[in-house]
Amino acid sequence: MAHWLVIGLGNPGAQYEGTRHNAGFMTVDALATHHELPGFKMDKKSNALVSAGRIGDEKLILAKPQTFMNNSGETAQSLAQFYKIPPANNVVIHDDIDIPLGEIRVSKGSGSAGHKGVESIIQRLGTKDFARIRIGILPASPGSQASRGGPAEGKPEDVENFVLEKFTKEESKIMQRVIEKSSQALQTILQGGIERAMGEWN
Repeated sequence: MAHWLVIGLGNPGAQYEGTRHNAGFMTVDALATHHELPGFKMDKKSNALVSAGRIGDEKLILAKPQTFMNNSGETAQSLAQFYKIPPANNVVIHDDIDIPLGEIRVSKGSGSAGHKGVESIIQRLGTKDFARIRIGILPASPGSQASRGGPAEGKPEDVENFVLEKFTKEESKIMQRVIEKSSQALQTILQGGIERAMGEWN
């Protein structure tokens, strides 16, 4: 049986590839490639693309829900029950509009902060007691083109449309480095625990 369930959040379909809201999918794809895990296959019961393998000594399931973001909890609940993985061994990787682009945060037990995918998982698992790797997508500065003249902190006025836009060329370069950081943070969680990961990566 798998020891860990790692879920990258995003929306299915070619039109959403490379969008800010799909940072979780992008990270999980990179993890699978880097660690030479088996290719993702559709699991109809959980409605997710799934890859099972090992990172170091740890068995894990990588999953990309195909439910669309707002129903990601359906996949999380189904896989956690099937593989008998407790919430404490769930890791959810997702975009975060409150964190600057280029940065990540590792957290556990916090609220959804308005992220519909995370909220769905909290509701379905019945707890916030799972790890999260939060990938910043907040525009670099209030004056940046991406900010669309948003509030002073640089947060776009129309967040729903902003997260569904594709990363710019420059942002994509930054994201490659962020994905590598996220991969390393996940390895820290798997091998050293969430507290150590929070200490090293926050």
